[in-house]
Amino acid sequence: MDDHWLVRESTIKKLWVAFAVVLIATVLMDLVVAHHPYFGLDGTFGFGAWFGFVSCAAMVIVAKALGLFLKRPDTYYDN
Repeated sequence: MDDHWLVRESTIKKLWVAFAVVLIATVLMDLVVAHHPYFGLDGTFGFGAWFGFVSCAAMVIVAKALGLFLKRPDTYYDN
């Protein structure tokens, strides 16, 4: 039986390349688009890309910390 097309190694590599091309094209479009920054920082090159990455990383860190705070033992509901 054939593997699903999303599981094949060749498809995974093609998807990563396509994903990288789209991301690079999106950041490079930042050179063409006229900006109207409200704050000084949001007019910098690639602001959306690095702000999105930093925001996502911060959410992951906060979620990990919150998980440690809210963590219960495996037998919590058995007691």
